[in-house]
Amino acid sequence: MKEIYLAGGCFWGVEKYISSINGVTLTKVGYANGNTESPTYEEVCHNNTGHAETVKVLYNPQILSLSFLLGLFFKVIDPTSINRQGGDVGYQYRTGIYYVDDEDIEVINKCIEDLEGKIGKKSVIEVKRLENFYLAEEYHQKYLDKNPGGYCHIDFNMFDMASKAEDKKKYSVPSKEEIKKNLSNIQYEVTQNSFTEPPFQNEYFNEFKEGIYVDVITEEPLFSSCDKFDSGCGWPAFSKPIGENIIKEYNDNSHGMKRVEVRSALSNSHLGHVFNDGIKELGGLRYCINSAALKFIPKEKMDEEGYGELMRLFK
Repeated sequence: MKEIYLAGGCFWGVEKYISSINGVTLTKVGYANGNTESPTYEEVCHNNTGHAETVKVLYNPQILSLSFLLGLFFKVIDPTSINRQGGDVGYQYRTGIYYVDDEDIEVINKCIEDLEGKIGKKSVIEVKRLENFYLAEEYHQKYLDKNPGGYCHIDFNMFDMASKAEDKKKYSVPSKEEIKKNLSNIQYEVTQNSFTEPPFQNEYFNEFKEGIYVDVITEEPLFSSCDKFDSGCGWPAFSKPIGENIIKEYNDNSHGMKRVEVRSALSNSHLGHVFNDGIKELGGLRYCINSAALKFIPKEKMDEEGYGELMRLFK
């Protein structure tokens, strides 16, 4: 599980909303990033403790990406309102994203940047490392579950929307029947029967626009245009995969040759081969991949397709 802390006004409604999202495994309300230890609700409201009403969120990153989670969070806050959300006014009602994993800061900043681009204004969302968090009193936990008609500054229709929201960044292997149905003949022969498509007569051998290349079966990201180069071989060539443990390599002695086959770790699809004749400055490897095993996602469509977290590759 991964962990993030979100402040967006009264924590009763924010907790109910966030807990409705598929992939969120635990929510707790409390007081974060203040100046006192173990504050009470009354102290947070009246004694200038500096704490923000905050929701602790644990989520499964295999089901829910941070960028998708933050995108949903932004739907129920006014990112330009200072110390106010809905009818609740005060420093404790400020908006904030408090992280515990330094790797998350890049994703958070990119999501804020995208949000500001959409609204045409600077946001006042506080982005800081979590300094402290104290659980709120028990009667605040799951407040709207205990009090279905209780006060909430969030439209109740948003809870239903959150429960139906689906992060596209989920990767699973379809059944054999679905694979057969959804792939073209060349895609099926390449991925399932280790066929090699013709050189210079395939979709991506001369494609060099910015973007990522995903598994045609699972849509899991495999390669990036940042690592693509023109090898002259007639197939897409990459210096490395997009991350660790997403591909597997096997000795291939077929056709009287000694080669290293590359397969997708998740789908076990044949992708191509890896050779040691790549560009020295890029590590010396050449991942020679069949276009038919890939699907290209242009950079400008990555956010809407659920790959926003990978925009960091193009900085």
